[in-house]
Amino acid sequence: MTAATHPSLFPRVPETADAVLEGLDPEQREVALALRGPVCVLAGAGTGKTRAITHRIAYGVRAGVLPPASVLAVTFTNRAAGEMRGRLRQLGAGGVQARTFHSAALRQLQFFWPKAIGGELPRLLERKAQLVAEAAARCRIRLDRNELRDATSEIEWAKVTQTVPADYPAAVARSGRDAPRDPAELGQLYAMYEQLKGERTVIDFEDVLLLTVGILQDRHDIAEQIRRQYQHFVVDEYQDVSPLQQRLLELWLGERDSLCVVGDASQTIYSFTGATPDHLLDFRTRHPGATVVKLVRDYRSTPQVVHLANGLLNQARGRAADHRLELVSQRERGPEPVYTEYADEPAEAEGTARRVRDLIAAGVPAGDIAVLYRINAQSEIYEQALADAGVPYQLRGAERFFERQEVREAGAALRGAARFGANDSLLDGADDLPAQVRAVLSGQGWRSEPPAGSGAVRDRWESLAALARLADDFAAAHPGATLSDLVAELDERAAAQHAPTVQGVTLASLHAAKGLEWDAVFLVGLTDGMLPITYAKTDEQMEEERRLLYVGVTRARVHLTLSWSLSRSPGGRATRRPSRFLQGLRPGSGRTAGTVLGGAGGVERGGGPGPAGTAARRRPRGPVRCRVCGTTLTEAGAMKLLRCEDCPSDMDEGLYERLYAWRDERARALGQPAYCVFTEKTLMAIAERVPATGGELAVIAGVGARKLDRFGTEVLAICAGEEGAPGAEDD
Repeated sequence: MTAATHPSLFPRVPETADAVLEGLDPEQREVALALRGPVCVLAGAGTGKTRAITHRIAYGVRAGVLPPASVLAVTFTNRAAGEMRGRLRQLGAGGVQARTFHSAALRQLQFFWPKAIGGELPRLLERKAQLVAEAAARCRIRLDRNELRDATSEIEWAKVTQTVPADYPAAVARSGRDAPRDPAELGQLYAMYEQLKGERTVIDFEDVLLLTVGILQDRHDIAEQIRRQYQHFVVDEYQDVSPLQQRLLELWLGERDSLCVVGDASQTIYSFTGATPDHLLDFRTRHPGATVVKLVRDYRSTPQVVHLANGLLNQARGRAADHRLELVSQRERGPEPVYTEYADEPAEAEGTARRVRDLIAAGVPAGDIAVLYRINAQSEIYEQALADAGVPYQLRGAERFFERQEVREAGAALRGAARFGANDSLLDGADDLPAQVRAVLSGQGWRSEPPAGSGAVRDRWESLAALARLADDFAAAHPGATLSDLVAELDERAAAQHAPTVQGVTLASLHAAKGLEWDAVFLVGLTDGMLPITYAKTDEQMEEERRLLYVGVTRARVHLTLSWSLSRSPGGRATRRPSRFLQGLRPGSGRTAGTVLGGAGGVERGGGPGPAGTAARRRPRGPVRCRVCGTTLTEAGAMKLLRCEDCPSDMDEGLYERLYAWRDERARALGQPAYCVFTEKTLMAIAERVPATGGELAVIAGVGARKLDRFGTEVLAICAGEEGAPGAEDD
């Protein structure tokens, strides 16, 4: 980690404007000093773009050039906006507005609606899928769950590209877009959806932008009022703006040019939402006198990771590729990327979990490790594998840190202790701030040692541990700080959604990982058909898939593992091939795939000696078929049960209840979440198949070699109906 991308958690607020510039590299400093006229920052992955633009804003504010209330910084996620607000506050520029496009537009819409339209703003529709389903029913269009999701996405695309229902079929043809259904039918569905919204007096998130644009276009007095308020604009991730967002930005700006945009065309991965890099690539055409600064010093990743990232883009084609940035790593050398081939998906998940566990044992914090995949449906098998390995994990997209129940309760307890601490016996003997915080957290049931396993118990512990670490950092940065000072800091962080780090391996899709980074990254499922995804047909779609892999590679600071499996299920035909994007990059890619190469970075074969390899060898060969209807199974949960989810179950209910009770008792004795013993799906599979021998138990998915050795005797005894089956006391 370097100061360029990982500033201290609680740095001292710079005393002067010039002090804001300290620690910036020459290009970042050039960005910070470019306070006049249009500015375009082309920033590669890991080059400190957020640092550059926040220091630019802070320097302008501290130098008296940019009044804080006149600056509006916009980005695309609440997390990114919260991080920007936190950094600006640390630099002494806390009065600057940093929001998402939708948040900024909604605030303006709420304020000006009574004046522009009259009455109250219609209710915001949080989730549109249900209304789309009702519109489909009215149109007599049958949609399954996946088709409903696709139709909803098409409506969103149409709206952000400012396409009305009647024009949708023509817009699809013009754009070369591969619509999931007949465009005329989708246009009819879109029109009915809009009609239903009108009947219910609701608006959706796209309407927030559309209505704001409409008001600003029609009411020049309101547009001028907003322009008087906001005179300077900064747009982060500019390669991801949609035509609708670009139109809103133009209306905010008016005839002025006080605009700074930051982006990287090589990280354009949201075209399905209407995002296009054209606005970034055409910026100098629209603003001939613009200051252009390129950031290519990569402070995030080792030279080995950067070399692979550059190699990926060197094979790219198209307009975005023509403007690619060649990154230059600023870090010490690290390990070579590791390429691993597995026989099947379960073996890949088990092998990944084993490597994750080894990294944690070697000292890499769980919170600095991520497993990234192409689609969310891939997560289940990795959740299971990590749980089986006893590794804590968190799914990206979970509830916000400060909204978690344990964090709210701890905040209330800290607030009470700050107010009445002198009379609180809990704080007796706690001489400094960290000790006081730990004493308060102990009253919430927190202990300094983590519980075994993962799940809700571990999640709660990690949340409170994050508060304890935050207290340590705050006390180190502010000697003499009190509990009241820390509570004020927590309140400010909650308002800015500037959360502390929570430990736990991150599971996320490549799209959700954008903007994040970890010490160790596992890119899994890298096969043709998954990355690039099967439905990527055109050259541009293929290039976006390549950029998606580039984003995944550049999330890694030090350790990078890329893996794939030759078949979906154990015993399946080995028909898969490694992603074509790795051709010429992975060692031996010109030879037979799977050759074991010596030295770091070679292609390894997964499922070797050891428990995982043993488990893989004992699985039945051939396709996994439903034992009820004979259909070939593909979903992880169905393969575990050896039947389709919809097929009737012959489960022994009494046996299932006995196994369930045994599992809970066993988990309590071990101090682990129940699913770390066996998941409910595994218990169902056992109760359906009633194994009589260790071999019959071993072939059930979810019963690895470690669990067979640890729990096999007990489970078989319960299946045999023996009273007093051995339990925790026999360990």
